Amino acid sequence: MTRLGEREVSSDGIIYFPRGLVGLEDKREFALLSVKDDDSPFLLLQCVTDPGLGLLVADPYAFIESYDVKIENADRKVLKVENIRQVAVLVTVTIPRDKPEDTTLNLQGPIVINTEARIGLQIPQTEAGYPTHFHPIAV
Repeated sequence: MTRLGEREVSSDGIIYFPRGLVGLEDKREFALLSVKDDDSPFLLLQCVTDPGLGLLVADPYAFIESYDVKIENADRKVLKVENIRQVAVLVTVTIPRDKPEDTTLNLQGPIVINTEARIGLQIPQTEAGYPTHFHPIAV
């Protein structure tokens, strides 16, 4: 059960986060669920073991084409990345209650997923100078 209603998630739809997420290190299994239609850049990263926990995430490239995520070799090994086509990048989204115009994207803590191996990591981008509260032009 999620805020979006009852959802069925097959075992091959589960993404494993060996380190959890920042602030949620004990949560390791998540599923990506569509929020509205297939054209929406927004998804729900739903915790499989805690149905009350879901994070709104988005494709950052729908808002900022020049976004560049650095993935160190140690993280590439954990992700089992062999080529860039295996990688999906998502960022967390904050929508203030009753103020959707103040929606922000956290560009400093992207979530990188190997879509083939179903492994994810949150990889902080502290050196890049990206903001934690980036305001997209229009949501």
